[in-house]
Amino acid sequence: MPASDSSTFRTDFVRFAAELGVLKFGAFTTKAGRLSPYFFNAGLFNTGAAVAKLADFYAQALLASGVQFDMLYGPAYKGIPLVTALALALAARGHDVPFAFNRKEAKDHGEGGSLVGAALTGRVIIIDDVISAGTSVRESVHMIQLSKATPAAVLIALDRMERAGPDNALSPHSAVQEVANTYGMPVVSIASLHDIMALLEHESGFAEHKAAVAAYRAKYGV
Repeated sequence: MPASDSSTFRTDFVRFAAELGVLKFGAFTTKAGRLSPYFFNAGLFNTGAAVAKLADFYAQALLASGVQFDMLYGPAYKGIPLVTALALALAARGHDVPFAFNRKEAKDHGEGGSLVGAALTGRVIIIDDVISAGTSVRESVHMIQLSKATPAAVLIALDRMERAGPDNALSPHSAVQEVANTYGMPVVSIASLHDIMALLEHESGFAEHKAAVAAYRAKYGV
């Protein structure tokens, strides 16, 4: 698959997420129990138009990465609409590729099994919204390898670039870096904390949040 020469999609995506309220600034408690000055909730991409635009951002990021791939895989549940929408967006850009997703519970009738869609073959891109504990990636890699296919990369919406682990034993690596190191494959993101900071620095409407996000990055960032 050829790479895209576009690079502006990163800041465009952050702005788009902020406009929809998917990216919010304030005071939020994360899953790790940290008080974060920003919060990203991909579940708020909840209209047809929003999901279509989100999927095109995913497509731009994937093509720009230069990662070679043969098909897409979306882990249940969030990955199911994401992988379906991304397949449509790639087809619109001239890349018609097969996709699959899993069920949480295996089906014991009809075709059976836990996999829906195309058979897992070749180089497979795993689609998700963010990486926190990495559980979804681990399960996806296991399923792909059971099918004798190759996990080629993980594609996510936002990389928080945040050190993993509890506050009293912070890892030197982020959850994204740990996934990349563990499985020996890249993690591609549409945008990252770096792109959020760029928005805060260059757009006056968001400037009031710059100091808080910068302090959080200094404490937890990688």
